[in-house]
Amino acid sequence: MAEVLGFRKTAPTFDFLAIGERLRAYRMARGLRSDDIAERLAISRAAVYNLERGEIVKIETLERLAALLEVTLPNLLGVESEYHDSAVSYFERMRQLESRSTRILANFDPISFLLTSEAYPQHLRSMLDESVPDELVGESSKRINSDVLKILAARRKVFEQQRPSILSLIGLRQIEQFLHHGLVGRLGLPSGVQLERKLAARKEVAHMIEVLNSDPIGVQVGIVTDNLPSETFQIFEEPGSQHVAVSPFRLGELPNVRTGIATITTSADAVAMYRGLIERVWAGSAKGRDGAKLLQLLLDRG
Repeated sequence: MAEVLGFRKTAPTFDFLAIGERLRAYRMARGLRSDDIAERLAISRAAVYNLERGEIVKIETLERLAALLEVTLPNLLGVESEYHDSAVSYFERMRQLESRSTRILANFDPISFLLTSEAYPQHLRSMLDESVPDELVGESSKRINSDVLKILAARRKVFEQQRPSILSLIGLRQIEQFLHHGLVGRLGLPSGVQLERKLAARKEVAHMIEVLNSDPIGVQVGIVTDNLPSETFQIFEEPGSQHVAVSPFRLGELPNVRTGIATITTSADAVAMYRGLIERVWAGSAKGRDGAKLLQLLLDRG
């Protein structure tokens, strides 16, 4: 395959399936359909489907795709790191990686979406709509919010079906802020709505207490009293490879799916550093019923 693409035999080996997955993610981020790609590159729709399945024949086609999708060729090839300035492409890549992962190590602000209650997606829909400034309300913002919610629904479905092992860090200070604001997309909502959203946040924390007390198979949660990084990060483990994803996008109160740049890398240094960070923080966290007690104290104080 390397010779077909025009690389010398000594060139690095590329993961063609991953290239196809990145193509799909970047296409979704640009709001393009397969038909749009086919028309602009003067190729068949079937050829686009094949490309997104990793059936790549010519480097020239990848170069044209990179230009069309407004990314560099190294980014598209995944030469150690890939960058996403769109929450749509980033969450789609998360979905792809999670679908193959046997274990996920994660720090989210405040709680991993995969561990939220069944009621949370509907609250998130309201928060995302509220988070859009009045001057930016339009079809583009609606599409971004809709695409993100669809991808998140697919992520949850895959998680429920495959149940990879997940180790999740939750910051106590982040939970305090979560309860203080409530499930809101912006500040300054009417007092009645604000109260309703604070009650919804309390129910979400109560759900996490149930998770900690029930100790479900494959799910480990640590409540961290020390400071945690403001960025979310996770390690995806699958047979033969590990990815680190670092993101400014957030799905908690005052969500952000419009601004920031996320990074996904297979760098051995990055994997080792983030794994070391997770292990250090995990060692000092409160697990199981001990963690549940800390969260219950927060609720009782409120």
